Amino acid sequence: MSPHEKALVKETWAKVLPISETAAHQFYDRLFELDPTTRPLFHAASMADQRRKLIQALTVVVQGLDHLERLGPALADLGRRHAQYGVSVAHYDTVGAALLWTLEQGLGPAWTPQVRAAWSRSYALLADVMRAAAGEPALAPDVMARTES
Repeated sequence: MSPHEKALVKETWAKVLPISETAAHQFYDRLFELDPTTRPLFHAASMADQRRKLIQALTVVVQGLDHLERLGPALADLGRRHAQYGVSVAHYDTVGAALLWTLEQGLGPAWTPQVRAAWSRSYALLADVMRAAAGEPALAPDVMARTES
C-alpha cells in the first residue's frame, strides 16, 4: 500500500469511529442481507460483543498499516480462528462488500473513489493473510511479502 492510501484509510477511519456503534450494526445487517448463510456463524455469539470486536479489530488493523510485518501474525491467528468458527474462503468477499458498503454509508461525501480504492486494497491485504492462514498452520511468507508493496 502506498503512504497516501494508508493515510486515507486512517483519516477516514477517524471519521467512522464516532459512529462506530451504528456502523457495526449496519455492517452485520448488510452482511446477513448479502449472505444469509453467515448468520448461523454467530448463533453462539453476543452480537453486542461481536460488534465491539469488529470495531476493535478494524482499529488495530488501521493503526497497524505502517507496520504490516507486525500485523501479519495477528491476522494469521485471526484467520485460523475464523476457519474454526466455520468461515469459508467465499465469506471473505461478502465481508469485504459489507465493509465497503458500511464505510460508504458512514462517510457519505468523504467516500471518494480514492478512499474506496484505499479501503479495498487494505481489506484485500488483510483478507489474503487471513485466508492463507485459514488453510495453513503458519502464515505463508509470500503473502506477507505482498503486503509490503
